[in-house]
Amino acid sequence: MICEEYLLKLLRTPHISEKVSTSIKKYNTIVFNVTKNSNKIEIKSAIQKIFKVKVHKIHTLIVKGKRKRHKQYMGYRSNWKKAYILLKQDQKIESIGKSELF
Repeated sequence: MICEEYLLKLLRTPHISEKVSTSIKKYNTIVFNVTKNSNKIEIKSAIQKIFKVKVHKIHTLIVKGKRKRHKQYMGYRSNWKKAYILLKQDQKIESIGKSELF
């Protein structure tokens, strides 16, 4: 059994954008920024335990950090991991934080 504190640390923040807001209603999908070392099994158990919903499928991807310039110096933002979580047909999450999803 995975510790609840660890599960809470896996899910950093919900990722909200225009693409996400349309996929929420159309495909019953939510998107989270997660830690880079997490895997699909840990993410699935965290969502099911915290929000008490059934997860159908999870897709993860690593978003590469952008190259940024500060005066004459070039730098890079750090890479981060995103998880698309497809919920089962009759499941939904009412709210996450202050943003209403459904």
